Amino acid sequence: MKPNSVVHAATQWLEHQPVPADQSLGGEPHTGTAELGTFGGLEVGVWEMTPGTMRDVEAEEVFVVLAGAATVGFEDGTPMITLSAGDVVRLAKGTKTVWTVTETLRKVYLT
Repeated sequence: MKPNSVVHAATQWLEHQPVPADQSLGGEPHTGTAELGTFGGLEVGVWEMTPGTMRDVEAEEVFVVLAGAATVGFEDGTPMITLSAGDVVRLAKGTKTVWTVTETLRKVYLT
């Protein structure tokens, strides 16, 4: 993404791939990512997951949910969070999570 430009993150085309079998825990979730560039040394992009459940190990990240609904559970006992449009979330590097998406979730991330 160039300075002084716009990307329509809500409609940005994303090529989806099935979640790898070792991460998929239920349903047939797919994810898609569009890396938009860097800002102050951070990667900026759009990420989406279709309904289903998957496990992940997080990067240091801040994101804003654009659309959808999901929960994120934490293996370390941190209380589960519920996500919907407008939420701003920070995840710590190395955190082991379980994402359960009930309505295709789209976010803009900085990592």
